[in-house]
Amino acid sequence: MNYAIIEASGRQFWVEPGRFYDFNHLDLNCGDKIALTRVLLVNNQGNVSVGHPCLENAKVEATILGHINSRKVTVYKMRPKKKTRKKQGYRSNLTRVMINSIQVGGSSIE
Repeated sequence: MNYAIIEASGRQFWVEPGRFYDFNHLDLNCGDKIALTRVLLVNNQGNVSVGHPCLENAKVEATILGHINSRKVTVYKMRPKKKTRKKQGYRSNLTRVMINSIQVGGSSIE
């Protein structure tokens, strides 16, 4: 099983080639190719490489698939015995990213 743990959009993700993930909004266009260089760990068929904090020669190549909204989060506030209620909701903006390949030292992991 080949995977990498990367840091993107202020969070850490366990990514595998050929799968898509939802990051916090990135100001890029659909179809753009990006390289994520904050790679914390790479597992290549059981050979684990751990960075301190990041691996120097590793990167993850990805393609922007599109921009979406997350599920609605409902916030309900109520003060007891005061007849005060407030119901709010919001949906955060996300960017869907397809992971194309993981590269370590110039060789690609598929």
